[in-house]
Amino acid sequence: MLESTTKTVMHCYPGLIALVTAKSDDKQNIMAAGWHSYISYDPAIYGVAVAKERFTHHLIQESGKFAINFVPAEYAHWIEASGKKSGADGDKFTRMFAKWKEGETTGAPILQNAYVAYECEVIDTNTYGDHDWIVGKITRFHKDNEKFGEDGLPDFSKLQLPLFLGRSKYLIADHATTMKEIHID
Repeated sequence: MLESTTKTVMHCYPGLIALVTAKSDDKQNIMAAGWHSYISYDPAIYGVAVAKERFTHHLIQESGKFAINFVPAEYAHWIEASGKKSGADGDKFTRMFAKWKEGETTGAPILQNAYVAYECEVIDTNTYGDHDWIVGKITRFHKDNEKFGEDGLPDFSKLQLPLFLGRSKYLIADHATTMKEIHID
């Protein structure tokens, strides 16, 4: 039975974790973010919640740019590693053996093994509680077309999605089901 409580109940998972990358001068970082969303389709705008004390937050504030990367399930260990160590302690890309290329419009690192990535330029930042909601206009899209079908949806014979459940546990999405329409009279 559903019970009322005044304690915070965190239940926004399972969900895709974004790997946020940023670079300022010769410093770069990658971090895991569970709180992120498309905000607008046209123009394409994306937002992500980043705590002020995060090394990535400082890089985004300095450069005004970041990238959002989504990786297949076989790289879920990157999500774990990037969420548990600070980039202030050294280059996480090197420690994780993560190959990347420089973003075309932002210079932010784009993970070569991502199936989708967005380059973003910051257009707004607002503080909500213990995180800043950083909003960026998407300036370039990157997509591994081989991982998608003609309908634009993931081809689960070629791509498995890691859905984070919490506490280092994942659900692997590896097939799609079409729901039957229910008529309500």
